[in-house]
Formats: sequence, C-alpha cells, structure tokens
Amino acid sequence: MDAAKFPPDLGKEGTITKGKPWQLRHQRPKVFWGIVILILCLLAVIIYRIRSTSGGEQASQAKRVTVAAARVEDVPVYLSGLGAVTPTYSVTVRTQINGQLLRVLFKEGQLVKTGDLLVEIDPRPYLAQLTQYQGQLARDQALLANARIDLKRYQILWKEDSIAEQTMATQAALVEQYLGVVKLDQGLIESTMLNLTYCKITSPINGRVGLRLVDPGNYVQTSNTNGLAIINTLDPITVIFTLPEDNISEVTNQLRAGKTLTALAYDRAQTTLLATGTLLTIDNQIDPTTGTIKLRATFNNKDNRLFANQFVNIRLLVTTLRHAIVVPTAAIQYSLKGPFVYQLEANGTVSVKPIVAGKVTGQDSVITSGLLPGQTVVTGGADKLFDGALVTVVQPTPPPALADSKNSSLARVDP
Repeated sequence: MDAAKFPPDLGKEGTITKGKPWQLRHQRPKVFWGIVILILCLLAVIIYRIRSTSGGEQASQAKRVTVAAARVEDVPVYLSGLGAVTPTYSVTVRTQINGQLLRVLFKEGQLVKTGDLLVEIDPRPYLAQLTQYQGQLARDQALLANARIDLKRYQILWKEDSIAEQTMATQAALVEQYLGVVKLDQGLIESTMLNLTYCKITSPINGRVGLRLVDPGNYVQTSNTNGLAIINTLDPITVIFTLPEDNISEVTNQLRAGKTLTALAYDRAQTTLLATGTLLTIDNQIDPTTGTIKLRATFNNKDNRLFANQFVNIRLLVTTLRHAIVVPTAAIQYSLKGPFVYQLEANGTVSVKPIVAGKVTGQDSVITSGLLPGQTVVTGGADKLFDGALVTVVQPTPPPALADSKNSSLARVDP
C-alpha cells in the first residue's frame, strides 16, 4: 500500500500512533454524542415515571373532609342550668283536731278549688263539748246577774251607812270574778265551735290533689306529720334552677334594664322542649359550697307536661348577638397557640387560620375575629390535617331520620 494515502496518527506530543485507520478520528464525536442523547432520554423517562408515581401517591393520600361555610346570622345566647319543677303553691292537708276520719270527699288526682270540701272528721265529741260549755255559760251568767243585784243593794246600804264599806267592796270583786268566768265560758264555746269547723277540712288553694294518705275510719291526730293529702298548684308552675356565680352579672344587667328573660325547659336528655316561660326572680345569696345561685322561672302548664319535683334542663335566653359570624363548633381546633380552623383554599389544600372564638350556642360557635363570611372551613376529618395538606371534600352522611329526605343539607335549628 501507498503510505501517502494513510497519514500517520499523531499522539498527544506529536508521536505517531500506528496500526489505526485515520477514519476513526472522525467517528468518535458522533458516538459520544449518541451515547449522551441516549442517557438523557433514559433520565427523562425515569423522571417522568417518578413524577407520575409521586403524583398518583399524593392524589391517593388526599384527606377526605367535610366542610362548611362561615355564615352571618343572629345568635341567641343561652345560659344552661339544672333545675327541679316546684309548684307555685304546695300544701300538705293536715288535721287540726283529733278524731275519727268519717269521709274522704275527693278523688285522687282531682282538680280542686279554694273552699272545696275534702274530708270530714267525726264532730260528735265536739258537739257534746259545746253543749257542756253552753251550760256552764248559762250558770255563770245567772251567778253574775245575782251578784250585780247584790252589789246594787250593798251600794244603797253603804250610802245609808248601814253596812261596812268592805262588804260592798267584796261584793264588787265578786261581780268582776263572775265576769271573768263568763268570758272564759264564752272562749271555750268559741274554741269548740272552731273545732267543729275543723271537722270539715276544705282546700286552701286551687290545685290538684295527690294520692290519699289516710283512709276513712282511721283516727287522725294533729301529731301526724304525713297529713291527709297534698295539693299542688300546677298551672302556673315554677322551676328553681341554678347558674354559676360567674353568670350573675349577665342576668342582673338584663333585669336592671327591665327586660323579660325567656326560659326554656327541656327534658333530661335535652332533646324535647317541655315548656316556655319567663324568669321570675333571682335569689339574694350564693351557695358557697357549690358557687351557684338559685333562680326561679314560671311556666304555663295547661298541658301538664311539668310535674312537681321533675328534673329539667333550663336554657335562659339572656341576649341575642346580631349579625354574628358563625361556624360549626366541630370546625374549631385547639393548639398551644390558641384556637384555629383549617380553611379550604382554592387549590384544594387547607391552611391554618388562627381565630378568636366567642359564645357557643347549640352546635355552632361565634367567631369574633379571624374569619370572614363565606370562607370555608373543615368540619370533619381534621384530626390528621396539617398546614398545606391536600384534601378531598365529601358530602356528610345524613342521620337516619334524614336519609330519605329530599333536602340533604344540614339545617341549624335554634331552640
């Protein structure tokens, strides 16, 4: 071969590299760049797959939450207390004399009015006693009349100086003595007649009679503490309940302003409204052992839904907050820095929003600062959330009673 057609390969320092064709020197850059492009394509595929996988995992890890919007409404502020139904008037019918119970003229559970005859006690012993005292009175009145005649005779004789003055004075004292005896007899007669009226026991108040405590034929005495029956005034009826001493100023401020406070009586489970009334009065001292004060509210009880000594829950309406911002109480979370809510952002994430919470009424809470009307907050599923967490909004499951309702929205019902 002709060596001129194949120039020698030069090394780094001008040396000749033998045994390689000179075309390889022109093919090396093409191979290098091809390998680089191939590596870049592989890296792009790997990055794409990683991002797709992480995006799918992030989407699959989005928290399921329920939300509600902050709204503006008038919020009634209630104070809650425990109470017991107390009749307006409660009378234990007792006998004021001793004797045999002849008749019971009322039916158990009967409505009675003032003056209605309830029971009758045997009057015969007192009638006999009345006759005896009347006889004593007649005798003593005759003795008094005779003594007065003698006194007049002695006064004439004393003026004629026929008797001693002491004899006249003794007769005058005897007249006064008989006067006292006559008055004593009259008192005994009046007392006996009063006992005869006690033989017929009448109702002192309007109300409902309870169960009969003594049957006819029994001997009743004034020492019997149980009585014959109990009468309670049930319409109107009152409830005595307690509130913490910290709430006294809220109540007294309204009373001083001349406002009538509405009281709502609920059953033990606080689910059924039994009656609606008004606050009647407040006690004049605080119980130091419990730190509470007693209040009395009055209720119309025409339907007899309130019974004496019944346990009730009282909600006392003290004021109404106008145009307040309200969110469900379940949306409020607490941390060392104070209360906050998770606010739903437009990109499907949540952000921590510090707030200042106010009054709690029912299932809602008033927000005094930190939220604006219409802002959406998380109400359910907030236990694993954090600032910037991705969430998926789901519809709340309606309670069984509302499952078939056409309107699936949750309505807030104020008492």
